[in-house]
Formats: sequence, C-alpha cells, structure tokens
Amino acid sequence: MPSDDNGPEDRGPWINKQTRIPPEVDAILRRGRDRLHGILPDGLPPVKRLAIGAAIALAAFGAWSSYYTVPSDSVAIVQRFGKYSAEVPPGLHFRLPFGIDVTTLVPVKRQLKQEFGFTTPGASDPYQSPTDGRRETEMVTGDLNAALVEWVVQYRISEPRKFLFEVREPSATLRYVSESVMREVVGDRTVDEVITVGRQEIESEALLKMQALATKYAMGISIDQVQLKNINPPQPVQASFNEVNQAQQEKERIINDARREYNRVIPLAEGEKDQRIREADGYRLRRINEAEGDAARFTALLTEYRQAPEVTRRRIYIETLQDVLPGVGSKIIVDGSTASILPLLNLDRQTGEPR
Repeated sequence: MPSDDNGPEDRGPWINKQTRIPPEVDAILRRGRDRLHGILPDGLPPVKRLAIGAAIALAAFGAWSSYYTVPSDSVAIVQRFGKYSAEVPPGLHFRLPFGIDVTTLVPVKRQLKQEFGFTTPGASDPYQSPTDGRRETEMVTGDLNAALVEWVVQYRISEPRKFLFEVREPSATLRYVSESVMREVVGDRTVDEVITVGRQEIESEALLKMQALATKYAMGISIDQVQLKNINPPQPVQASFNEVNQAQQEKERIINDARREYNRVIPLAEGEKDQRIREADGYRLRRINEAEGDAARFTALLTEYRQAPEVTRRRIYIETLQDVLPGVGSKIIVDGSTASILPLLNLDRQTGEPR
C-alpha cells in the first residue's frame, strides 16, 4: 500500500500546493490562545469559558469597528437605527458599533461626471457610462432632421442628506433628466444650428434647465458644466452633411476675406479723402490770403502813385528790373554811339566766359 500522505516527501508536485498555515501565524494563534487561558479562570466549566471568550471577542470586534476615517474630499452621513443622525466632516471619528450607527461616505468635493454616447475606459462609477449609448444620442431636431449628439454633464454633490434620502438612485435620475433636457433643447433648433453655430447656446440652456430640475426634485446635486462633444448626422447622410459643412466654412472664409479687404481699403480711401480735403482747404486759404495781400499792396501802391506819379513809376521800374535781371544769363549794355557789338561777342567766345 502507498504510504500515508502526511509526510511532505510523499506528495507530488501538484498536491504539495495545498494551503498550509505559516509557522509565524501558528505561533501567534498559540500565544493568543495561551493568553486567553491565562485570563479565564481554570475552574470554570467549558461552556462558561467559551461564553466569556465569545464576549471578549465580541468586545474586541466592537472596539475595532467603532472608529472610522472620513477622507478629505468627503463627508460621512451617520444613521442611527436607520434614521439620519448627523453629517460628519473629514477626519477620524467614532460611532456606536454592531450596526447601531451606519456611516455612508459622500464625496462632496469631488467633481463627478456622466457621459452620454461614449465611455471613458476605466470608469469606476456605474452611472458614469451609458447603458445604451446609441439610443441616448439619437435625437430629432426642430426641422425634423436626425442628429447623433454626444455630451458630458459634470456635477457635484452639494447636499449629501438630500442626495441619499430625498430621491431614490439620484445618479440614475440625473441621467434621465439630462437626456430629457438635451432632447428638448436640441428639438427647438435646426440641425445646422446644432451641428455648427448653436453649440454654446445649447450648452448654456441645457445647464440652466438641468439645474432647475435637480433643484425641483431635491436631488442635492449642483451641475457645474454641460459640454457637447461630437455632433454628427446619421451615417447614411453623413457625407452630404460634410459637404454642406465644407461649403459653409468656405462661405465664411470668403466673407472674412472680403471683410478684411474692406477694412483695409475703405480706411485707406477715407484717409486719402480727408488728406485731399485738407490740401484743398489749405490751397483755398493760401490763394485767398495771397489775393487779399496783392489787393492790399496794389491799393497802397495806387495811393502812393496818386501822390507822386513820377517817383512811383520810376520805383516800380527799378523794382521790376531787380526781379528780372538776376534771371538773365548774359547782359549786354549797348551805348547809342556804338556802331557794332560783334567784336565784343567774338571776344566773349575767345575767352570762354559764360554769357
């Protein structure tokens, strides 16, 4: 017969992997049993000894379960016999053991989110990801077109007591409220507004309506942001919508180019216009001042001429020669008795002096 399998040398490589108590744990258990025997009197019957040991173990368990720690981003809601008792801030706290006080941690300082139409990998909140993302995103716009809308709702738990006790499954209720509000807001707009220019307006209006419903239902939730992600037409018409979007973008680009050219040319033309007007005003004032000055000078000269005609006439003649003669290159003064001026002209050429 095969030998008994109590010895480790007779066990195979697979049988040897059964669970065995480590020597250290065995020693700890033995010391605890010895201490318990030391506490209990030796004269007691086994039943009483067992009862006293159970009472000591129960007291140890109660002491171990009577304290708890609240993280810094959370508060604890304490229920005593199932009834709300208190809201406990972060830190180390004590409670009545054995299920008398039950604590529930609520992350009031953590920003939570719910995703509609897509899922972030590794999400721990079961209400963060959609159960049927395709159904949630399918919406009908105001002009009876279809659109696939994906969005995110970011929120915080502002009132833990209402969040736990006023509404059953508040996170699931928030998903239903968000989907209902988004369908209402998208249904009031055309598909072009939803896909292109109306995104910010949709986000703002959806945020206000979601917060109003959350307050009305006493959910204890404060909605921080509603953000639209991908908005696409249904797959059969997506190519046509892409062409329409490209045409609209091209139109906007051409309009922007025209506005840029307008802003460049019009101010330049207005500046040139103002410059021409100022130049014309300056020329007008200059001509008026010159005419007025000439008229005043002529009037003064006429007055002097009437008083002394010969002297005035000679002075005018001399002043005229002073203005004319500096502009003459060659000057030839001819005497009345001179018969010819040719020798003088030949002399000028031989000397090479300028005339």
